[in-house]
Amino acid sequence: MTRPDDERAPGAETDLVERLFLDRLDSLDEELELEFDDRDTGRSAESREARRLYFQELFRLQGELVKLQDWVQHTRHKVVILFEGRDAAGKGGVIKRITQRLNPRVCRVAALPAPNDRERTQWYFQRYAAHLPAAGEIVLFDRSWYNRAGVERVMGFCSEAEVEEFFRSVPEFERMLVRSGIQLIKYWFSITDEEQEARFLARIQDPLKQWKLSPMDLESRRRWEEYTVAKEAMLERTHIAEAPWWVVQAVDKKKARLNCIAHLLEQMPYAEVERPAVHLPQRVRHADYLRHPVPQDLIVPERY
Repeated sequence: MTRPDDERAPGAETDLVERLFLDRLDSLDEELELEFDDRDTGRSAESREARRLYFQELFRLQGELVKLQDWVQHTRHKVVILFEGRDAAGKGGVIKRITQRLNPRVCRVAALPAPNDRERTQWYFQRYAAHLPAAGEIVLFDRSWYNRAGVERVMGFCSEAEVEEFFRSVPEFERMLVRSGIQLIKYWFSITDEEQEARFLARIQDPLKQWKLSPMDLESRRRWEEYTVAKEAMLERTHIAEAPWWVVQAVDKKKARLNCIAHLLEQMPYAEVERPAVHLPQRVRHADYLRHPVPQDLIVPERY
């Protein structure tokens, strides 16, 4: 016989608390899986302690990001965050940690592929403008319109005249966004030549990461100095008061994640939004309800 919802067997409250605790541990395990490449095997006690402190601070900052998300929704604020940097600089890692515990309907990522034939004939900023936020939204661009000042320029996908037009247009485009009520935050992730080489070699050796290496990435290694010249010109000509550049020192991936998230939180005067108490309603039960068994041929085999 099924117990009514308001009746608990002896020890049920304790079982529920333990279940909630185990669910929390499962959530932490997911985070540890993301860090599998930094596993403790062979690490010193000092290194393991640094890792523990990293996770402790990451979880604290992610809690603050949830508060920021609620504030953005409540105030109907609009935020755009650009993540730029060399290949393997760690942009994807910090984006993953920012969005990991947030609502994808509020905080979403725009990672646009190379433009198609039609998009190449459009106003340059047109395809990016389609991804800008509405009120109460945060959009993270994993690479952005600054492709023109970086990879497109270095790889010869655009002319120098188009690059010069970009440098004339982008400050006004960004000022227009800010005047429209969008807060624009721009991050450049900086790594050394040696660190990029090490990360590329690690990707080549790891079958789980080889997909991250494209022919364009490999070519970027050969053109390191050209990318440096392009980056310096970009920062100099597009660093404006309304939307300044912020450089994240990213040789240490974990420190870069924490520093970037902490800095991002400082850019908005968010405060914790009081939420109404949530009460789980009683399930409605009907005497004539009968749950039919699921046909065996629809069930996924339980191999684990």
